[in-house]
Order: sequence, then C-alpha cells, then structure tokens
Amino acid sequence: MQQKVRFQIEGMTCQACASRIEKVLNKKDFVESAGVNFASEEAQVVFDDSQTSAADIAKIIEKTGYGAKEKTEDTLPQPEETAHVSWRLWLLFAINIPFLIGMAGMMIGRHDWMIPPIWQFALASVVQLWLAVPFYKSAWASIKGGLANMDVLVTIGTVSIYLYSVYMLFFSPHAAHGMAHVYFEAGVMVIGFVSLGKFLEHRTKKSSLNSLGLLLKLTPTQVNVQRNGEWKQLPIDQVQIGDLIRANHGERIAADGIIESGSGWADESHLTGESNPEEKKAGGKVLAGALMTEGSVVYRATQLGSQTLLGDMMNALSEAQGSKAPIARVADKAAAVFVPAVVGIALLTFIATWLVKGDWTIALMHAVAVLVIACPCALGLATPAAIMVGMGKAVKHGIWFKDAAAMEEAAHVDAVVLDKTGTLTEGRPQVAAVYCVPDSGFDEDDLYRIAAAVEQNATHPLARAIVSAAQARGLDIPAAQNAQTVVGAGITAEVEGVGLVKAGKAEFAELTLPEFSDDVWRIASIVAVSANGKPIGAFALADALKADTAEAIGRLKKHGIDVYIMSGDNQGTVEYVAKQLGIAHAFGNMSPRDKAAEVQKLKAAGKTVAMVGDGINDAPALAAANVSFAMKGGADVAEHTASATLMQHSVNQLADALLVSQATLKNIKQNLFFAFFYNILGVPLAALGFLNPVIAGAAMAASSVSVLSNALRLKRVKIE
Repeated sequence: MQQKVRFQIEGMTCQACASRIEKVLNKKDFVESAGVNFASEEAQVVFDDSQTSAADIAKIIEKTGYGAKEKTEDTLPQPEETAHVSWRLWLLFAINIPFLIGMAGMMIGRHDWMIPPIWQFALASVVQLWLAVPFYKSAWASIKGGLANMDVLVTIGTVSIYLYSVYMLFFSPHAAHGMAHVYFEAGVMVIGFVSLGKFLEHRTKKSSLNSLGLLLKLTPTQVNVQRNGEWKQLPIDQVQIGDLIRANHGERIAADGIIESGSGWADESHLTGESNPEEKKAGGKVLAGALMTEGSVVYRATQLGSQTLLGDMMNALSEAQGSKAPIARVADKAAAVFVPAVVGIALLTFIATWLVKGDWTIALMHAVAVLVIACPCALGLATPAAIMVGMGKAVKHGIWFKDAAAMEEAAHVDAVVLDKTGTLTEGRPQVAAVYCVPDSGFDEDDLYRIAAAVEQNATHPLARAIVSAAQARGLDIPAAQNAQTVVGAGITAEVEGVGLVKAGKAEFAELTLPEFSDDVWRIASIVAVSANGKPIGAFALADALKADTAEAIGRLKKHGIDVYIMSGDNQGTVEYVAKQLGIAHAFGNMSPRDKAAEVQKLKAAGKTVAMVGDGINDAPALAAANVSFAMKGGADVAEHTASATLMQHSVNQLADALLVSQATLKNIKQNLFFAFFYNILGVPLAALGFLNPVIAGAAMAASSVSVLSNALRLKRVKIE
C-alpha cells in the first residue's frame, strides 16, 4: 500500500543538495516518487509501506549526509527560531575589515593601506584552515554522493587562490625581493560574501517566505481556564477538551469550541479571508486563532492543536509549500549539470587565458572568478520561493491549495464551471409555492409531512428547506426507513403509513407539472413527490443570489475567463440565473455524468478548466477538471477530490485563487529568467576577466538574495 511521508531536511546548502537526495531516493524500487524542496527544506516521499518504513527512508537520507526528521499531522508545525548572526560569521566580518580597507585603498592608488603580506597570510590561514571547514565538508559530502553543489565551486576557487598566494609568498623567485603578488584578500572576501549570502538566504527562507510563523502566533500561549470552579491562567498545552475557557476583548481564541455564555464579535479572517468580524453568542462556534474585537465569551473546547481548523490549515499549508511545481523541473534539470559544467568552463578559461595572455596568474584569477560567480542556488530557489509566498498569500485570502502543481495549473485557467445552488446562490432556498395533484388523496400538510420524512435523510439544500418548512408548520414528521439516494435524480424511502415515497426531479417522481401562471414555477427549483408510484405534488423553491456573485463573475470575465453554469436544476431556472449574471453558457438538467462529460468537452476544445462545487454530485466533474475548487463544509468527497478548498462559499474567492496563482506563476518566470540571465551573463564576463573573484563572490551572494526578494514582492501584489 502506498503511503506519503514528509521530512524536514537539515544540512542542504544549495539546489544540488536537494537534487542529490531526490536522485538517491528515486533509485529505490520501493519509492514511487520523491521530491525535495530546497526553499522549504522539506522532502515528500511516496513509498510502498509493505517493503519499507518512514524510519528506513529517514536513514537513507541521513546516509547521504543530511538530517531527516519526519513531519506528521498530529502536531502543529513548530515556530522557527530567529536566525542570529553566528560567532563564525562575526569573526569572518572582523577578518574581512582590514582586507576591505586595503582594497578600497588600492582603488584610489593607496597600496600602502593593505596590511603586510605575512599578516595577510595569517588571517587568510585562519579563514581557509578553520572558518571555511563547513564548505569543505559540504563539498566532500556532495562529491561522495555523486553530485557537486555550490560549495564545490567555492572550495575549488578559494583553495586555489590560497595555495597560489602561499606559493608566491614563500617559494616564488620574487619572494626574496618582497615583490610577490599575493591574493589572500580574494579568498577571504569570497568566503565572507558567500557566508553572508547564505545567512541572508537562510533567514529569508525561515521567516519572510514562510507564512506559518505568522499563523503560529495566532494561538495564545496562556489562557483563562475554569478548574474546580475557579478561573486560572494556564499554558495552552495544559488545556483539555471539555475545558471552559474565557476570551475577553483583544484576546485570541485558543481552541475550536462552542460558546456557553457571553457575546461579542470575532475576527476570523485568518481562516476565511473575510475581513468583517462575525457576531458570536451562546450556542455559536468559535475557531482557534480568532481575535475577539468586541465583548467577552466563555466557550467549551471541542478541538485542540492540530485538530482545530487552524491546525488543519497550518498542516495543509506546510505540506503544500513543501511540494514542487512542474515548472521547477526546468531548474532541476539545469542544476543537475550546472556545477560540472561550470568546473569545465573554469578549466577551459584557465587554459585559454594562459595561452592568450601568457600569464598563469591572470589565468588562475579568471578561472576562480568563473567558479565563484556561478550560482545554482538562484536557480533552485526561483520556483519554490515564489510558491511559498504565493501559498501564504492564498491562505490569507481563505484559499487552501493542496499542492504547488494545483496552484501552477490554476494560473492557466481560462474557463470556469460553476454549480448553481450553494455556489452562485445562498444555498438556503425557501419554499415559494406548493402544488398538490388533484384527487391524489393528500392535502398540502400531508405533502409536507411525506416529503420531509424522506428529505430528512438527504443533505442537499433543497431537502433541508422542505424539512425546515414542515417543522415551521408544527407538523409531525413520520418515520422513514431504507432511504436510498439516486445520484442526480432524488431520494427514495419507505414512509410509515404511506409506503414507498420518491422525492426529487419531476421525471423521477413521474410528475408532469401543469402550465402555471405564476412565474416562480419557471425559475424556481422543483422537488416533486410521489407515493407508491403515483405523483402527489411538488414544491417550488427559490434561492437568492449571493451578494457578491455578480461582482465575482465580472472579475472573471474582466480577466478573459469564460464562465459556465452547470446545474441539476431545470433549464429555465438555470437560464434565469445566467441572465441575471450575464453568463452566456448555461446548462440545466445535468446529471453528475453530464457535468463531467461537458468538462471533458471543454478540455478537448483546448480550454484549461476550473470546476467549483460543494456537493456529492459535483465530485465527478471536479475530478474531470484541470483544477477544481470545493467549498469548505460541503460534501467530504468534494473536498477530497478538489485541488483546493475555498473557506468562504463565494465565487469571489475563486477569482482571488486564480489571480493569486497567475501572480505567482508570473513571479516564478521572473525568477527563472533572472537566475538564467545572471549565470549566462556572469560566467562569460568572469571568464573574459571583467570580474575579479571578490566582485564575483559578492555577485553570487547577491543573486540568491535577489531571487528571494523578488519572491517577497508577491506579498504586496494587489489582487483585483
């Protein structure tokens, strides 16, 4: 049986490290697929659990030279420690200062600003023989694993400069006359710049890129809990299910729960994307992380930690950010051959420059500049960095993508298929008219009782409306047994004192409706009822459009996205709704199979289709679409099938999802262009001698940070 496991990876220094782990894992027969995200430092592995275990896979990763810690959904993601400048980096800064002063002096003709060669040797030795050891270890581990990473390039370059300078200082013919040309400053400053770049890259990945840190701050660390009749301030980890917790104005809710007393308003935008606070009163629900903007409530905890909606969202976001988008394969393929290719170019540069210039010192500097300026990290970060920020932005809008592939596919959508009930409309239809078949032997109250007996076994909004209407009339609803749902048609059951009852579409209940003068029968949803094979009546149910539906359809059309309505309701009702919204494509009387077939037709016509639905009958069409969205709180099968979940039952949120995806894909393409352009331009310039090793090292450090900075721009992009 296939199982999916996630690991937090420690010790990766560039994309080549991620590629190396992937290569090792994907060679195993029991591994179906393995992907490693360098930006999130996470591995996701699908494997056959009859042949191996997660612990064994972790050992395989550890044998490649990296740490692997399994991530589960039982516990919330842990907050990342704030990245601090290490003593090693501070010491590197201190050693770099005299070399920086000396280089500044040389730029203005003051060569006497540079410290004496013997002091240069001493400081450079501290760097190369001690502070640079992590680079050597990483490079050696990478070479042993069969792939070369960025640290291989840095190691070859800086060690070459150091050994050359040592030779020139102590063993060259010019050394005795004090005329030796040494370049200790180049090796020291390259190590310094690259280390600084790694620190900035690490800090950005752990804090700014990842939205999990902000979500983790939503849960209070201390809460007011009632124990033995007294209110006590307790740590959140001591709270138990069933505890009474008090949340006052300005405090955050610690757990999902039911309000026992009090009232107020709570901001739940962290989950729903809805900025307006929700009114809270006794009997209502509260969600972990919500902020009490007004009032005070006492609630009973029903879910804690990872079991809350907030915990579920954090786990979903963590998993989605750790996945890889298909577009990342471009960078992965380039990174796999990047370092060997750069080493080859550096060697050719050394030979060609020596032959042309006749000076092996110049040739060495050019070759080292080539090694140092090349940056596979920029390529490796281009896609996952943007995905991490894009996923976080989507969550802020109340959109949960399952993985990066779904987000990438959503960016290409040019056709949207919408269900009607609960998607375009409020999903709270009300009985607008009732028809009783003459001489059927059943009056209006009988019709309500019989229909409600059957429909109380269904979850569709139309069924709930009929049951609520019967209860509002104070009618006694008889018992029903052996209820069976006929998908796309209706429901049957044995009703006590009546017999076999069918409720659903008119043809399902074998009812032919007469011509009504009232327009409601032409535009409403119809639920017909039959008893023992004979039609006895029907209900016309009207459902108001959601307040923001027209605006959402306008946004989709503005961005060139075609909109289709596909509903099981009658054609007249669907056309009426489509006309109100300005939608040209409206299909009614559609079964789940019909919806799926129509989606396939759109795909065959070259459309990239997004399907939105919230019911069991939407699942086939959701599965058939290129990318699918389910409403949170709808049918479980719909949420399981869908590529993403919308926390609000709003088409406006769908528009947000598509536009966030488009902005993310655009950012990815910008990052990839920059990463490729940087290396394609930088390597030739270094080979031709336009860049010395120090400038090359600074440029290499800046390239990764530039990619990350561009990804962070996504946070400020307006979604309109």
